[in-house]
Amino acid sequence: MFRKLFHSKGAIVLSAAIVIGLLASSVSFATGEGRTLLLGKRNPGSNASAALSSETQIIANNGTYGTRQSNKSDNGGGAIYGCRSKLGGSEKGNEPCVRASNLADGRAFEFSSNGGTEVGRITSGNTRAAPFTTNATGVATGLNADQVDGKGADDIARAAHDDAATTATAAVQGATSIAAVSDAGALGTVKRGFASATTTGTGTYQVVASNDVSACAIQVTEATVTSAGAAAAELAGDRKTINVSTRDDAGALANKAFHVTVSC
Repeated sequence: MFRKLFHSKGAIVLSAAIVIGLLASSVSFATGEGRTLLLGKRNPGSNASAALSSETQIIANNGTYGTRQSNKSDNGGGAIYGCRSKLGGSEKGNEPCVRASNLADGRAFEFSSNGGTEVGRITSGNTRAAPFTTNATGVATGLNADQVDGKGADDIARAAHDDAATTATAAVQGATSIAAVSDAGALGTVKRGFASATTTGTGTYQVVASNDVSACAIQVTEATVTSAGAAAAELAGDRKTINVSTRDDAGALANKAFHVTVSC
């Protein structure tokens, strides 16, 4: 009887030990640390209290790569990394979402694409942010720094010269007013800087400028070689109206088409 009791108690003790072990195991797994990786699942889970509180390190010693991630789907990526790191990066004590550090003197990263029109893209919620920064001052082989918007240095220099010439021409034109006036005292199609023109009598006209031209040089020339005579101009007291007289080759006042130019 004693032997039977011992055996039954032993079974009870063994069963209790197994149950306790399972409970202890489940409790240790609930913290996340040390738990087996579940493929196709979120690890350790969506429960914030189960998030890992220390780094998960994978250390290798081989001639290829420590880890390899790939996706055979034609629209799926190989890996995505997310974080909530604040501004400043490593130099401010805020680790970036991804960091590659080569402890020797080789490359820290490489990006490769088998085709397509672009290899990669950098985007930011702040469109004025710098896409990246560097302390390196060497030449980046392959970067087409000689072109901006598809234009080479020669194209840019030529465009700058043309722009300067256009600006200078516009400045000269803006400071010069010119008008063609018919023998009947009407403004022609060329009338930059003038508001109106009228005839006041035989061989006399009034041409009104758009602005004060009292500080400008005024020149009048007859627009004909037939029986051409002298032409004269005088600025009126309003500083805008120019009195013009035209004459024939005998010196008598005569209606003649003319050009008036004001250079300021």
